Order: sequence, then structure tokens, then C-alpha cells
Amino acid sequence: MSTSTLPPSATPSPLAGAVQQPTFTENVQGYVSKLRGGDMGTLPAILAFLILTAVFVVLKPGTFTSFLNIANLFQQGAVVATIGMGLVFVLLLGEIDLSAGFASGVCGAVLAVALTNKQWPLIVALPLSLLTGVVIGLGLGLLVAKVGIPSFIATLAAFLAFQGVVLLIIGNGGNISITNPAVLAIENKNIAPWLGWLIVIAALVIYVGMGLRQWSTRRNNGLLVAPLASLIVKLGLVVVIVLALTFILNQERSLNPLRTSISGIPIVIPVIAVLALGLTFLLNGTAFGRHVYGVGGNAEATRRAGINVARVRITCFVICSTLAACAGIFGASRATSVDPNAGGSNVLLYAVGAAVIGGTSLFGGKGRVVDALIGAAVIAVIDNGMGLLGYSAGVKYVVTGGVLVLAAGVDALSRGRMRGSR
Repeated sequence: MSTSTLPPSATPSPLAGAVQQPTFTENVQGYVSKLRGGDMGTLPAILAFLILTAVFVVLKPGTFTSFLNIANLFQQGAVVATIGMGLVFVLLLGEIDLSAGFASGVCGAVLAVALTNKQWPLIVALPLSLLTGVVIGLGLGLLVAKVGIPSFIATLAAFLAFQGVVLLIIGNGGNISITNPAVLAIENKNIAPWLGWLIVIAALVIYVGMGLRQWSTRRNNGLLVAPLASLIVKLGLVVVIVLALTFILNQERSLNPLRTSISGIPIVIPVIAVLALGLTFLLNGTAFGRHVYGVGGNAEATRRAGINVARVRITCFVICSTLAACAGIFGASRATSVDPNAGGSNVLLYAVGAAVIGGTSLFGGKGRVVDALIGAAVIAVIDNGMGLLGYSAGVKYVVTGGVLVLAAGVDALSRGRMRGSR
């Protein structure tokens, strides 16, 4: 099964080094052919992000591009991006989790009660909040994988139930303040600029080194790899983008710097980066990740290959709810409190939209963790930019919904073209 779920380019050659490696031009032509065949990947989301950013830069040049607003975009989209990354795992199976938003609210409420009402130390309260997410995911996974309840129905029931759980924990009209400095720092504090540069440069060295090492290992093992020039362009683009963002975020962005200085990378950004890298490795670098894609592509074939499909499904729901717990902690940090609406409103809809807009298929078997990050960036730009222009929440919802429909339409059309080309 492990070889059947790998792309054709990953099929080993009998003789190491015997594979005819593509040139840079052939690699570009292959990518163009993929686009023509309907495999658009994240390209539509990236184009949407660039177009929307250009529009808001023109309409609000002094505000949208300010250092303060750019940092706010990252902090504003942290909850949606985190839940979206978890939802990618469930969507890859062809399932859905409608309860992820309020699951984050439940986990945030547990954290608030443990820290504020019970006065428990953070070393107890934080794992308890994350464990709540694990238990929620385990319960949902068992209902779907073992009992056989469709995920739409099981998670819709949980969606309704978790609203009640948050109310029971906090109380109608209640509000529990968060005063723990470590929790508050996640969304409201920044890393010192010098330390930020040190962390970013070290991370980029590791990233480039791992990329080159993986390329060399695959080539030496006789596997098809992209031309070195293509790899260098890809790695170089990531390095330039990350360094540019680091430079921007390390600038002074306080409206009154003489009184209060605000500079440095928000703490939540490296936290999300670590989560994204870990989840990406889990999907792309482990047998479990290949099993997830296999179940999403053809569950019956995966089962016949000896893979425990139920276990894969349960694990994906656990991952999704655990990421929702992380998002609940981020939300509590940003709001400095937890109320009965925690995880509600548009949180779930935006998180699902982030995954789908980024390129994750609703039909299963196609998607990446980075899709949720790109989609969350698109949603954050829409929400932030239209807010700066003074548009109401209704207009923002209409525009976001339109972008989501376009993304789903691109996915459906591309799948149709790919089936027709076979």
C-alpha cells in the first residue's frame, strides 16, 4: 500500500541513479501540464490573496500597509488558521467536523476555569485544556469510525451540545478573565527583534539544509527529483518572503513610540509555524500521512491493503480537536477572557473556508497543511481590509462566501477535468 499511495515520481528505480532526471524547462512544462489538467493546487488562493492585497493597498495605502496592521493580520487570523490546519486532516478523509469551533470554546473555557476559578498552575491547566480536545476528538472519531454515524450528523450534534457545555461551564452572560501572563503573552506579546532574527535565521538554515538533504537523498536513491535549479528557486522564494516579513514585523509599530514601544514578531507566529511544520511532516514524511491520503482516495482499497482505516479516521478527528484546543487557548489569550460565545459566531465557517479556499478538496484525498494557512491569509485580508474601508459585517460575509463558492467551484471543475483526462 505504501508504494501505491506515492506519486509516480516517487517510485524507486531498480538501479540508483538510473532515472533520467527532468531538466528545469521540462519541470516547468510539467507544472503547466498539471494546471491544464485541472490540478490547480494553491494557485487560485495565492492569486486571490495577491489581488485582494493589491486592491486594499490601493484603497487604503496608509492604513492597510502599516506595520501595526500587518502584525494584526497574523494575530487576527491565528485562531482560524489553527482550526483550519486541524480540519485539513478530517477533510482529507472526505469527512467534516462542524463542532471544531465550539470545541475550541470548550477547551478555552476549561483553561479559564482551571487558571482563574480554581487557581491551578499553568503546568496543570494547559495540559488539561489540550487533553479536553483529545477526548472530544476521540469521542467524535469513535462515533464516526466505529458506530458508523455520518460525520456531518455526529459533529452537528456535537456543535449543538458544545454550545451548551460552554454555557454550563461559564454561565449565561458570564465572563472569565484570563490573568496568567504566559497565556496572555501568546497573542499579545512579541519576541525581541534580535532574538526574532536569530530564531528566523536558524530556522531558515535548517529548512534549506533539510530541503537540500532530502533532494540529495532521493536523487542518490534513484528517485525522480525536481531539477536543482527549481529547488533553489523554491527555497530562495521562501527565504526572501520570511526575511521580508521578519524585517517588517521587527519595525516599530506603536502609534506613540515614546510612550510605548511595540516591535518584534508576535509570539503566536512561531508557535503556529512549529505546529504547521510538525503537521506537514506528519502528512508528508510518515506512513500515517500516506494512510490518510489513501483512506481519502479509496478507503476500501486501503482497508484491503491491511491498513486499519478506523484507527486512521479516529486519529484524524483527535488531531482536529487537539488543534481546536490550541485555537481555544489562542482565542482566550487574544480576548484576555472567555465568554459563552467562545468559538462561535463565524469561527467554524471561516476555518472550513480557510482549508477549502487554500486548496483542500471537500471530496477527500487532496490537500496540505499549508492550504489552511494560505486560505486563512485570504480570509484575514478580506475581513481586515473591508473593515478598514468601513463595510458592515454583512458585506464581509457575502464577499467571503463568494470567495468560498469560487474555491469550491474550482475544486469541483478541476476534479472533473482530471477525471476526463484519464
